[in-house]
Amino acid sequence: ALIVLVTLRHVPESKDEQAAGRFDVLGAVLAALALAGITYGLIETGTPVPLVAGLALGAAFVVTEIRRSPDALVPVEIFRNPVFTSVNVVTLIMYAAMGVVFFLLVVQLQVVSGFGPIAAGLAMLPTTILMLLLSPWAGEIAKRFGPRWPMTGGILLAAGGFLAMSTIGPGASYPLQVLPAATLFGLGLSAAVAPLTSTVLATAEERHAGTASGVNNAVARTGSLLAVAAVPPLVGLVGDAFKNPPVFDAGFHMAMLVSAGMMVVAALITFFTIRTNVLAVEDDDEPG
Repeated sequence: ALIVLVTLRHVPESKDEQAAGRFDVLGAVLAALALAGITYGLIETGTPVPLVAGLALGAAFVVTEIRRSPDALVPVEIFRNPVFTSVNVVTLIMYAAMGVVFFLLVVQLQVVSGFGPIAAGLAMLPTTILMLLLSPWAGEIAKRFGPRWPMTGGILLAAGGFLAMSTIGPGASYPLQVLPAATLFGLGLSAAVAPLTSTVLATAEERHAGTASGVNNAVARTGSLLAVAAVPPLVGLVGDAFKNPPVFDAGFHMAMLVSAGMMVVAALITFFTIRTNVLAVEDDDEPG
């Protein structure tokens, strides 16, 4: 109810005046089925059929969107801007790493460290608080100096938080181990997310702002979805591992290192692909 009230009062109305055609139902169905097949195939490794089917449906989705653009679910012309494309790649990798951490940390705290369910669920609350407090400042800094450095530094800070989480084990102390890791991750996330979102919107045409935001959000969710399906089995967290503290602890440690490595890759892509301040506000031309 609060969100509805805030939206009605403060969010301006907007629409694409050039929009035409029908809803891309086929594209939506192909995208959903592709993700379902790939995810199921990554989890159930006994048969390659779901994974192959998911990849084939994904290819069909791409072909469909190219043919239906600009009236497609994902109009391909928004990817002509290389910064928009690279930032979405960064989003995919970042949220893949974060998805693994959010999925496994609460289990690690309960199964290995002996935390209760409520304490484990509240363990990352400092991250949320830091984002609420610091994200507006990060957005202003990125607007003034460009998103390259806040995003790169923030992503690397988050990677450091994941490395700190890899030390969480049996009998872990919340104030000495969990809180510092959550704080470091929260500081990094606060520095990176607002500039990332702003860059996505700034590098798309105004009429595609809603689509660009939707694409970036879908990319983030897809990264988390696929990583949660793929990474735990790769680090040995299958079957009864979730009931075996020593086995889960070893797998969790490796998963945190993998997640930190993904964040480093995301930081490198950010550093080498965002060269200019795409958030700079140009002064209006003086009337002649």
